Amino acid sequence: MSAQLDISLLTWLLTIGLVMALLTVDLIVAAKRPHHVGIGEATAWSVGYVAIAVGFGVWFTLHYGGGPGTEYFVGYLVEKSLSVDNLFVFVIIMTTFAVPDEHRHKVLTFGIVLALLMRAVFIALGATLLSLFSFVFLLFGLLLIFTAVQLFRHRDEDPDIEDNVVVKTSRRVLPVTDDYAGGDLFTREGGRRMVTPLFLVLVAIGTIDLLFALDSIPAVFGITAQPYVVFAANAFALLGLRALFFLVQGLLDRLVYLSVGLSLILAFIGVKLILQWAHEDVDESVPEIPTLLSLAVIVVVLAIVTVASLVKTKRDPSAKAHSGSLRARRTAEGNREQRRTADRGK
Repeated sequence: MSAQLDISLLTWLLTIGLVMALLTVDLIVAAKRPHHVGIGEATAWSVGYVAIAVGFGVWFTLHYGGGPGTEYFVGYLVEKSLSVDNLFVFVIIMTTFAVPDEHRHKVLTFGIVLALLMRAVFIALGATLLSLFSFVFLLFGLLLIFTAVQLFRHRDEDPDIEDNVVVKTSRRVLPVTDDYAGGDLFTREGGRRMVTPLFLVLVAIGTIDLLFALDSIPAVFGITAQPYVVFAANAFALLGLRALFFLVQGLLDRLVYLSVGLSLILAFIGVKLILQWAHEDVDESVPEIPTLLSLAVIVVVLAIVTVASLVKTKRDPSAKAHSGSLRARRTAEGNREQRRTADRGK
């Protein structure tokens, strides 16, 4: 494992300040001017965020060297590819709750803020554990391989948002309005304080963000053990998520093999982490996977997945992509059968 970089407190503060400034701009635009985001606007925002991420990577490489710079770009690519799967789930949530078009900008921005906060917590926790216990590499590797297997098994399914325990509990204990009340989270009806469906949307996105953080943080720690690089790769990948949603939402249904590709990438990084643990704790003769090889594998997998998906949907227009799920989605018949089984056991 490479030595920890000497990142000054000022550099940390400036980086966090840049991220917060960009988020603030997003929040202001979302709150002050709710509107339908067209392809032109989404393209401009997407190109701008990618340019900022690349510019940061160039600066980081020049100041800290080619090795850490490569780790940043590989980590950014991993997080960007995983964020596309986030978009699938965002689309499902928006559809499930029938979010009006003019409020989707706000929902996405708040979703990104929640994701960043959760990832910051997991990055701090992960960095602390890795510094204290090297076997955490083994645990992270096994977690990623398990996730990869589950994602591959359920690659043709989508997560059931309505079956989300937090969302179901919120519906049961909170008074919810029938309409979006102009995009507010809370409102009053008949003198009674109530939450709007937008509040439930944010609850759903928050819990989904938590699940994605459990996968994405170990994945990027498989590329680099530098907490600053992990944070920067996550932050700049997530900042472009809102614009990317509006840019590619029409393309998402065509990426039919994306879940397969992501499961392969997660499994590969999981193996990389296990080999790294074995190299450090078992025997130094155990080979490690270099960062440049990781970059090559990830780029090749994403390229093959994209081309194969587009070819598949061109030949079969009825083929539709799914985000994949970590567990089988219950059907109505499955729920009834589960209840019958429980009744027979009484």
